[in-house]
Amino acid sequence: MIAHVEHILIYIFLNVKSLLQNFAENGMAVEEAGGDMIELTKKMCRRGGFAAFAALISLAIGSTASHAQTPDAEKEIERYREMISDPMSNPGFLAVDRGQVLWSEKRGAKNVSLETCDLGLGAGKLEGAYAKMPRYFADSDKVMEIEQRLLWCMEKIQGLDTKDVIARRFSAPGRDSDMEDLVAFIANKSTGFKIEPQTSHPKEAELTAIGEGMFYRRAGVMDFACATCHGEPGKRIRLQGLPDFSKPGKQAQETMGSWPTYRVSQSALRTMQHRLWDCFRQQRWPAPDYASDGITALVMFLNKQAAGGEITVPSIKR
Repeated sequence: MIAHVEHILIYIFLNVKSLLQNFAENGMAVEEAGGDMIELTKKMCRRGGFAAFAALISLAIGSTASHAQTPDAEKEIERYREMISDPMSNPGFLAVDRGQVLWSEKRGAKNVSLETCDLGLGAGKLEGAYAKMPRYFADSDKVMEIEQRLLWCMEKIQGLDTKDVIARRFSAPGRDSDMEDLVAFIANKSTGFKIEPQTSHPKEAELTAIGEGMFYRRAGVMDFACATCHGEPGKRIRLQGLPDFSKPGKQAQETMGSWPTYRVSQSALRTMQHRLWDCFRQQRWPAPDYASDGITALVMFLNKQAAGGEITVPSIKR
């Protein structure tokens, strides 16, 4: 069905002028194609009838609406995901390679690398560290997620002015992001590990509770909450299924275990900071401050719901 609708859309873009010119023509009936949308498209292209065009669009809309949540539609979506999920063709691993270079590169006023940065398991120890973040750090007396911690290490260990790093926090055409590359490299070192939310320290427990409150808080011009889209099973935006974070389980595990991810539609690797920033944008909320405690609180709660999920990153998504 998805492929059929794509054929229709392509035809619309290429043939709008011709269709309008033939507005008065009484084209073929939909039944002539025997319900076959591809055959209908071919015949419409040959005959150019606007009535057929209108009927075809109605059929496409009706068919999409009626089939969007059927098992067949889900199978097609899953087949698409499998097609783009070959790790050997995932451009996200280019970010992993760039991040590895940045991790060992000497920078800042102190001209040292990040290799002595403690991500929770000891200076420079990366394997499994991402799986236990966010977490409390005694040296800063603060709960930090991965990007907060990297900024802290850049400033304290390297003496690096992070203004440029923050300005390039999200990549764009012609603009790389040091942070996205570093997160890809570090997170990849936790592939195969299980998500382990840290809640034993009072500040960790406090931030997790704040994150849960934020998840359910309705606000903004649309009166939306995170839970509006992610608070019950079976919801979707267009053909995109939305994970349910209202209870712990598989959906939360698979989602949190797959970030950072390479987004095909954006031709870029994206971190959870970007994912949540984009959620705020779509809710028409004010943009959150980068690497803020509020974002960390949300990640704490989401990871709590995803406890035990296996990390496989960078993944690749639509």
